[in-house]
Amino acid sequence: MSVPATARAWHLVSRPVGEPRPEDFALREESVAEPGEGQIVVRNLHLSVDPYMRGRMSDRKSYVPPYALDRPMAGGAVGEVVASRAEGLAVGDHVLHDLGWREYAVLDGAKAFRVDAGAAPLSAYLGALGMPGMTAYAGLLDVASFKPGDAVFVSGAAGAVGSMVGQIARLKGASLVVGSAGSDEKVRRLVEEYGFDAAFNYKKDGSVAEQLARVAPDGIDVYFDNVGGEHLEAAIGALRVHGRATLCGAIAQYNAVEPVPGPNNLALAIGKRLRLQGMLVVDHEDLRPQFVEEVGGWIRSGELKRDETVVHGVESAVDAFLGLLSGANTGKMIVSLDG
Repeated sequence: MSVPATARAWHLVSRPVGEPRPEDFALREESVAEPGEGQIVVRNLHLSVDPYMRGRMSDRKSYVPPYALDRPMAGGAVGEVVASRAEGLAVGDHVLHDLGWREYAVLDGAKAFRVDAGAAPLSAYLGALGMPGMTAYAGLLDVASFKPGDAVFVSGAAGAVGSMVGQIARLKGASLVVGSAGSDEKVRRLVEEYGFDAAFNYKKDGSVAEQLARVAPDGIDVYFDNVGGEHLEAAIGALRVHGRATLCGAIAQYNAVEPVPGPNNLALAIGKRLRLQGMLVVDHEDLRPQFVEEVGGWIRSGELKRDETVVHGVESAVDAFLGLLSGANTGKMIVSLDG
C-alpha cells in the first residue's frame, strides 16, 4: 500500500472550560510525509480515547504536557506499517504507538511496539492487553499490594480499567469483589459477566457510602479509585485498618471549573493507618512481561472477559471521547478505522 499525500487528523482548537464541546475540536486534512531514516508510516486501524486525555486539553502543569492548539492530538493507536525505513519493522507489520487521533502516523520506529495480530485482536492491545489492562494489573497487584483474601471495591467498575481490576482480583483470590457503575445494565454486567460478587448503581438508591455499606458490610481492604469525590470519601470510611487505596483516576472532577473539595473524612486515614497511593502506569514497565503472559493466558482461556464499545470512522473520534466522559462505554472505548 502506498503512502497517501494527505489524511485527516483531529486538532484541539480551543481549551475546554468545563465539559468539552464538539466545537473545541476540528478534523483537518494534513499532508503525510514519506518516512525519514529510522521512521515508519502507519495506517491506523484502531484509535484509543481515554479519560486522561481530558487533562491534556487544559493548559496546566501535570505529569504529561498539554495538547498544543491547532496541532494533531496524541493517543494510543494500533495500525499497519505501510512504509518503513526503520530496522526491524517491515511493511505489513502491526504496531502499537502513541500517534492516534489521525488516519496515518509518521514516527520513529523506536517509538513503535510490534504486536501480534494472531495472538489477540488488534484492538485488544489498546485495552485488556494495553495501557488500561496494565494499569489495572499493576495498580491492584503492585500499588495496592493485593493479597488473596482481600475484599476489594472498584469505582467506575464497568470501564476499561475497572472491569479488569475486578476480574483480576477475583482470579487472584479476593474474598469479595464489589463495584460501582452508572447504570443498572452495567451493574448487571459486572455481576453476571465479570463475576463481581456485588455491584451498585451510584446514581440511584442512596449515597455511595450507604450503598457500599450494604454490599460490603464488613468493610474492604483494597479500593481502586477511578472516580474520586464521593466515591473516595465512601471508600475511606469503609477501609479496614491497614487498608490500601490505588488512586488511578478522578473522572468525577475532570470537567470541574471550580476547586473540588477533598474527602471530609481524611483524618480516618491516621487511625486506620491507611495507604492512599497515586499511580502512573509508566512506572511499572518491569511488570509488562508478567502482565502479558498472565493476562493473555486468562483471555485465551476465557477466564477473563474483555468488552469494547466501538464507534466507526475517524470522524466519530470526538463523539466517542465525549461519550466516554459521560459513561456511554462498557469496557474499552475504541474508534475503529478499519473498513
